[in-house]
Amino acid sequence: MITSALPTSRTTQDKAAALDESITAWALAARGGDMDAVEQFVRALQRDVQRYVAHLCADPQAVDDLAQDTFLRALGSLHRFEGRCSARAWLLSIARRAVIDSYRHAAARPRLSDMADWQLAVELSQPRGLPGFDDGIALLDLLAALPDERREAFILTQLVGLPYAEAAEVSDCPIGTVRSRVARARAGLMDLLEDAEEPVVSTAV
Repeated sequence: MITSALPTSRTTQDKAAALDESITAWALAARGGDMDAVEQFVRALQRDVQRYVAHLCADPQAVDDLAQDTFLRALGSLHRFEGRCSARAWLLSIARRAVIDSYRHAAARPRLSDMADWQLAVELSQPRGLPGFDDGIALLDLLAALPDERREAFILTQLVGLPYAEAAEVSDCPIGTVRSRVARARAGLMDLLEDAEEPVVSTAV
């Protein structure tokens, strides 16, 4: 069952908030030239960036390159980061722009396929053999059926762990819109889950 993956507990939120404070502190220290802080900053957010880029990107082969481009852009812009928002939200905004720029760059080139395969890229980046892995893949399957905007809002808030206000900054939309998209995504996931768990009735005679 994956229903337990849908709500976000208070304990999880508290841990995410504490981690965000540490990551933001590392970003500010990195801005001052602390190389250990740079390493901590990159390591802490690498998986989130890859997962988010994989969701946005239509080319799974480009996920690693776009994630690397995101960090290169971020490290080159650290001198402008002042900690007014969390470093995680700031970095994911850069990742979003990196993907958009890649779309613009590729617009004039023919594409081999228009099928978005972010799900495969996310799946390949996850560790195997861990408790709950199969449930995670099932959740990705259900997420794939959601409209893009609802899926993005759900991933940012429920999987990446951003507060609604920061998810709104990343998505460039009002916080109320994010809340509405997440609520509709949850309802849609529950409907899809119920449909998936219904027994198949044989019509054979």
